[in-house]
Amino acid sequence: MPLIKTLSQALRMDKERFKVPKSVQQAIPIQRIWPDGIFQQGTKFSKTYRFTDINYYIASKDNKTEMFLDYSELLNSLDSGISAKITINNRRINKEEFEKSILLPMKEDGLDHYREEYNEMLLSKITGTNNSIYQERYLTVSVHKRSIDDARTYFARIGTDIVTHLAKLSSTAEGLDAESRLQIFRDFFKGDVPQAFPFDLKQFAKKGTSFKDWMCPDSMEFERDHFKIGDRYGRVLYMQDYASYVKDDMISELCDFSRNLMLSIDILPVPTDEAVREIQNRLLGVETNVTNWQRRQNANNNFSAIVPYDMELQRKETKEMLDDLTTRDQRMMFGILTMVHLADSKKQLDSDTELLLSIARKHLCQMATLKWQQVDGLNTVLPYGLRKINALRTLTTESTAVLIPFHTQEILQPGGIYYGQNAVSKNLLVADRKKLMNGNSFRLGVSGSGKSFSAKEEIVHLALSTDDDILILDPESEFTKLVEALGGQVVKVSATSDNHLNAMDMDAAYGNEKNPLIEKSEFILSVFEQLVGAGNLSAKEKSILDRCAADVYRDYIR
Repeated sequence: MPLIKTLSQALRMDKERFKVPKSVQQAIPIQRIWPDGIFQQGTKFSKTYRFTDINYYIASKDNKTEMFLDYSELLNSLDSGISAKITINNRRINKEEFEKSILLPMKEDGLDHYREEYNEMLLSKITGTNNSIYQERYLTVSVHKRSIDDARTYFARIGTDIVTHLAKLSSTAEGLDAESRLQIFRDFFKGDVPQAFPFDLKQFAKKGTSFKDWMCPDSMEFERDHFKIGDRYGRVLYMQDYASYVKDDMISELCDFSRNLMLSIDILPVPTDEAVREIQNRLLGVETNVTNWQRRQNANNNFSAIVPYDMELQRKETKEMLDDLTTRDQRMMFGILTMVHLADSKKQLDSDTELLLSIARKHLCQMATLKWQQVDGLNTVLPYGLRKINALRTLTTESTAVLIPFHTQEILQPGGIYYGQNAVSKNLLVADRKKLMNGNSFRLGVSGSGKSFSAKEEIVHLALSTDDDILILDPESEFTKLVEALGGQVVKVSATSDNHLNAMDMDAAYGNEKNPLIEKSEFILSVFEQLVGAGNLSAKEKSILDRCAADVYRDYIR
């Protein structure tokens, strides 16, 4: 059967002559880069957008349905003739740098023993979690254009659509520049090597050196079913067979793994008119086969023969897909799921591979190792914008959207305060309210739920890590010991204390940029109403109070 026009055209345009790489740099398929993040490979230009995760896993069923439909809209908005790649990147972060970013530094101010105890508590929370793995999500769009100007114009238009559709999902998206995109590959290839200096495109251009020198590993060796980058081993897998019904948590389970890995879903949208025409032709072929089969049965005088199950099933599925395309706002897409994972040893790599294969089998899917195609598989799964593996599967919008890349939102802001652990991923919640547009907060909960404890915990962190001024209004006297332990001052205000608040005091700065005399007079009236009871002051008495207040305070505001 001839290939569908969109697929055959994509295969023809992506076809390149194979050249045996003579160096590690030549094994990286990027030919040219621009500062705004556009990469070129042949006549294909690509740009990557990074988007944040959302709380899909813990959402209610109705909210999940709404998110699923919004994500389907994003897939439907992809233009025909482009290639889209959705990538989930499990990136291992430096443990020492991570601990340094959340642990409290010593200040030798007499409170270091509290800091040591607080740091021990944080370290105990880190143990046994995935805090050394940071997950990022990318959407890479690739398109064939004649020049960089055409590509830049196209990406400017489609980038706005992508950001808008992701904003409906409460996901923030941003286009990556060249340095940010190269940082992704550098972290993958040389994640175990400390970064000596950041990438500077201008400096590399001045020196005449290639950008590949900064990101490429020392060595790359490709074997039959695995590869080796430096001292680490890796393997590329692909989804060989899909289940009839796939659950929406399969992708998150495959990525919920404390290893360096990348999972990519390549999507090739097909124009609706072309897809409908293709399905109609296939349905016509199925109907012809059924008619010919019935004619043969009639010729044998078998007039009560029932159409075979496989023919009936083929006809039913073809009709359902045609109905999806014509009445249910679905689009036909070609998709392939690829995955690469790294390990420190070959034994660990084989063990991790078996675990990933078992996760796929649990969802009635079949993943397999690419044999003699590890280099093509690696170039496919990394967010270059290329697709070298053509084990494509015909999908609709809904069946593609089931491979949803969202799981749970992580909050890990540098210099932030520890607020607890994520209920799903068990990672630390570290947030800095000062970076928000509105940094205010309030605590709401039933009695005994830990409101005061969480407030004290935040106060302790602020007192030990910053020089902020902390003011506490404490009518229940439950913060006294905490303030005294941290070297603060406790001011007691009551009817029997030595400290009092003079409600009658006033100066020229009194009030909210209004006439201070009028505001003070209104305050005194409200005080007397509280003393004698609301509504018990007559108009004459109010007038007397107003005149007396003016006479008493007039000298204070001159």
